[in-house]
Amino acid sequence: MNGMVGIVGDFNDGNHTHLATNRALESVGLPLEWIATTDLDGDGEQRLAGYDGIFISPGSPYLSMDGALRAIRYARERGVPLVGT
Repeated sequence: MNGMVGIVGDFNDGNHTHLATNRALESVGLPLEWIATTDLDGDGEQRLAGYDGIFISPGSPYLSMDGALRAIRYARERGVPLVGT
């Protein structure tokens, strides 16, 4: 495990909550990577396999609500730490 946190949301550098999320996680030394909700459509759960924790991003209208819900279900069913806002 590498401590990588997957942030599920549709990153927008004009959204102050997205930038604050990056700063907060980086300030405690957690490596992070944004995952677009549309990347989780269909069989996208495989995209989540490399993360030690999942954070459902604040400040989004999600491009794919199904993708966001799929990430939540993935974490719940596999015991992956999950933070949602």
